[in-house]
Amino acid sequence: MQIWIDADACPKPIKEILFRAAERVKVSLILVANKPLSTPASRYIRSMIVASGMDVADATIVELLQPGDLVITADIPLAALVVDKGGHALNPRGELYDRDNIRERLAMRDLMDELRGSGIDTGGPAPFNKQDRTAFANQLDRFLASQLK
Repeated sequence: MQIWIDADACPKPIKEILFRAAERVKVSLILVANKPLSTPASRYIRSMIVASGMDVADATIVELLQPGDLVITADIPLAALVVDKGGHALNPRGELYDRDNIRERLAMRDLMDELRGSGIDTGGPAPFNKQDRTAFANQLDRFLASQLK
């Protein structure tokens, strides 16, 4: 199992949690972004720079993903592709996407996108906070414990 990070929009505190987890459980962690990223020196952590452009990082992750890998992303369409390919997707607020919930999340995302397109103000996500960080860390720990038995 490897962990992939859709890193361009991933909050720094989440990356730091993932860096510590990769070292602790000795799992490969790959950050995929369209610009250079700062990562700690580690045999388990590396970054991959991809070309700029719409969904280039997403396509790279999906292409290289193996069944059972974990992808960290807030991008619902990417999460759906990951789940379809047999991977797992976890968003930075701690929600683990699976075959049971991804279609509902994708439908809701599409509905909100349609509403915004028609001029309705749907608001945005709440600011990322300490509770989100804690929820992510807890879900990551549960996931890793279940996968690395």
